[in-house]
Amino acid sequence: MTTTSNPFQALPQRTGAKIIPTGWPTYRAMRGQPESVRWQFYEFSKRLRAALEGHGCMFVEGYDQFVRRVCEELQL
Repeated sequence: MTTTSNPFQALPQRTGAKIIPTGWPTYRAMRGQPESVRWQFYEFSKRLRAALEGHGCMFVEGYDQFVRRVCEELQL
């Protein structure tokens, strides 16, 4: 039997932690919103990530990468 390699197996993991893949959540659909609304989504995205991490979730994407990506998606 052939086993398939899983890139998530190599990640350090806390017991019972869920691993959130890179690129989630995405905010590209919010680009058409006024800048003030996009800044609110930026703040919301940081609070959402902090809350998920507080509940034991781990992200493949580092925090700096996450902030860079969200800023790019929201064109901030």
